[in-house]
Amino acid sequence: MDLVTPSIGLVFWSTISFLVLFFLLTKFAWKPITAALQEREDSIDEALKAAENARKQMEKLTADNEKLLNQARAERDAMLKDANDMKESIIAQAKKSAAEEGNKMIANAKASIEQEKVAAMNELKTQVALISVDMAEKILRKKMEDRTQQEAFVNENLKSISLN
Repeated sequence: MDLVTPSIGLVFWSTISFLVLFFLLTKFAWKPITAALQEREDSIDEALKAAENARKQMEKLTADNEKLLNQARAERDAMLKDANDMKESIIAQAKKSAAEEGNKMIANAKASIEQEKVAAMNELKTQVALISVDMAEKILRKKMEDRTQQEAFVNENLKSISLN
């Protein structure tokens, strides 16, 4: 049983060695180890805080990007609306201008037609008058072949014409 039960001397020297080792570790190693652990814990806390700040900044940037994107969409929509309004205005103005130009052309054509009609009527009246005078002359020559009948006819017509 000597192998299983330790002797008193062994226990005494083991305890002394343990206490000396414990004292040395406490004096020289415990503070650096706890300081290193504290430093590691602080760096982990700082890293977590930095990660949280980065997450908040990312959320803020995402919100800002979304806001900018919405503003860009609104500006694009406004520009498209303005372009469509301008297009409609230009089309309406072109239609109005074309209608006015067409009305002017129609009015000019009507005036030209009216002038041509008046000129044709005057030409026709002149031709009818010439033909009438020519026919009247031929009829009068045939009816009034002698000179006395012609003089009587002329005198009768001169009396009916009044000079103003």
